Amino acid sequence: MKRTFLAMVFALLCCASLFAQSYSFERVSFGDPNVSFTQLLGINNSDVIAGYHNFQQNQGFTLTLPNAFTTENFPNSVMTQVIGINNTLTTAGFYVDNAGKTHGFFRTSSGQFTTVDFPGAPTSTSFNQLLSQNDYYEAAGYYSASINNSTPDIPYIYDEVGGVFHVLTIPGAVGGAQATGINNSGMVCGFFIDGNGINHGWLLNHGVFMPLNFPGSTFTQALGLNNRGQVVGAYMDASRLTHGFVYSIGTATFVSVDEPNGFGTTLVNGINDAGKLVGFYGIAPINTGFVATPIAADSEPLVENHQTLRNVAPTAISPSAERFIDSDDAAPAAVSPRAERFSTINVPPVVSGNAVSTNGNESPSAINPRAVRQYRTVVPPNAVQLSGGHLPPTEQPEAVR
Repeated sequence: MKRTFLAMVFALLCCASLFAQSYSFERVSFGDPNVSFTQLLGINNSDVIAGYHNFQQNQGFTLTLPNAFTTENFPNSVMTQVIGINNTLTTAGFYVDNAGKTHGFFRTSSGQFTTVDFPGAPTSTSFNQLLSQNDYYEAAGYYSASINNSTPDIPYIYDEVGGVFHVLTIPGAVGGAQATGINNSGMVCGFFIDGNGINHGWLLNHGVFMPLNFPGSTFTQALGLNNRGQVVGAYMDASRLTHGFVYSIGTATFVSVDEPNGFGTTLVNGINDAGKLVGFYGIAPINTGFVATPIAADSEPLVENHQTLRNVAPTAISPSAERFIDSDDAAPAAVSPRAERFSTINVPPVVSGNAVSTNGNESPSAINPRAVRQYRTVVPPNAVQLSGGHLPPTEQPEAVR
């Protein structure tokens, strides 16, 4: 097994603070807006949105505003969620097959679906989800060794051209971790669960690891990011109310986000480079999607160098994988064989809430002391876990149930 180790560096990080930002909100529902279950999960720079609807039997879609929905379901699947979408309209997500197994997938703009399953887990019992898609044919996701996702999650980055998995070992992630977002510079975000059952967001920024905890929160999950150094997610306050957030790396500031009709039940899952947000709010089994547009122009400078898109054709996807075209009569046949190459990336351990280790000797237990205990999600057999690993509708905290 190939192993890749991150460079060990010091990081001087500013103390996080709160910042005011106003948004205009647009509600989005698939079908009847009064009795609905719609979640918007990803958005690209052309404002094309990825998501899914139907609480009982998840059905994926892409959306061009205001209401041009296009159904996207993995062929012959029982359920599908479309979560990530890039600027060439490649999407990523997961589906459940007829045997109750959950698989990751990506779909090119030409309609080619490819199954993604981590090769290091038992074929008959593994659980995979892809949660984000960048423009360089890389996806972020995770796997679990149990078919019902009852064992700790292990995050990875998947190279769709070479079929290579890069496993991320997150310090202190005793209860598991997920990689929920990846941008064009290779920044990765996600969340992990520590030994006390506390959820922490995290950001891996060019080899520098830092936890992300909304100030005063008891639970934080980072669920997406853009190419301008902005991270989105959800946090829980001391009253067990759930709010969305935007974290700006360049200024080390948090913005709390609540859809006006869903204060305390809001989650932000995606952001594009214009700062436009997508997410959902409500009490399951009724969720309503929303799009939030910044009212004031965001003049925050870029925090990373952008590369020219690699000269790789979108169709040059993992030559060993079997693919098929999305159509009404397409048969799944034998979908993408499991990739055979993967590497491991060990993230330097955390030594404080805002710093990283350089020698690996510090204890990873010194995680932001502001957070308090929060249970991890265990999904029942054959159930579908929501994107980004946030609490399924039937297991949401009492305040939002």
